[in-house]
Amino acid sequence: MDDQIFAQLGLDIRAVSIYRSLLSLGPSPIRTIAERSGVNRGTTYDLLKQMQQQGIVAYLPKGKRRYFSAREPEVLLQLAEERKTQLDQTISQLKTRIIPELHHLKPDFSAANVQFYEGDAGIEQVLRDILSQVSQQDDKQYRVFSSKPIRPLLYRPFPTFTAQRIQRGIHVRVIAIGDGGESAELSERKWIKTEGPVDAAYIAIYPPRCAIISLASDNYPTAVVIDSQEVAMAQKIIFDTLWGYI
Repeated sequence: MDDQIFAQLGLDIRAVSIYRSLLSLGPSPIRTIAERSGVNRGTTYDLLKQMQQQGIVAYLPKGKRRYFSAREPEVLLQLAEERKTQLDQTISQLKTRIIPELHHLKPDFSAANVQFYEGDAGIEQVLRDILSQVSQQDDKQYRVFSSKPIRPLLYRPFPTFTAQRIQRGIHVRVIAIGDGGESAELSERKWIKTEGPVDAAYIAIYPPRCAIISLASDNYPTAVVIDSQEVAMAQKIIFDTLWGYI
């Protein structure tokens, strides 16, 4: 766990070993630091230069030699806060400028607007996309057609989906095909009664996208996501009209 924390600060296990060695040694030359940390001398020198640029270590010239010393551990928190600020700025630029500019490069419709997913990992990607897209909209609501056979398998790869949906304040309306299914918080459900078995299918409508999830043989899930405002809005009209009649 500590290795992951340091890695997020841009420090690999060798750099951490050098930093820990410096804390215990005090001001020391490269050779001594390399021997204590177990990192070869050339790599130690390169990492010390990198850590100096990050503000984690400092050096003091003594004659023709450099003696390096570690700054107080609180500097790591400062480094993390700087990275967080940079990341927040990056997210803001992505949302307000870069992503809209990249979208303008796309044609109105192409093969790239239809994406295919399969397996549990693919279905998880689709479910996460639903949460991501809807949470950015003013009207945080999406619509779903769902049949009974797919329900036990749908959230298998993402068991916290409903909890995360509720946490983000996202509403959902569900038209259930066949019996079964229960309403959860921030959800409404209506049923279309059928006779006999129904095929496994789940259609999520979250303009500008529409996701269609079904089961192949051996309950292997597959999905198609259509990124088209026109298609999604047409499906939304169909859903809302049917919702009013049930």
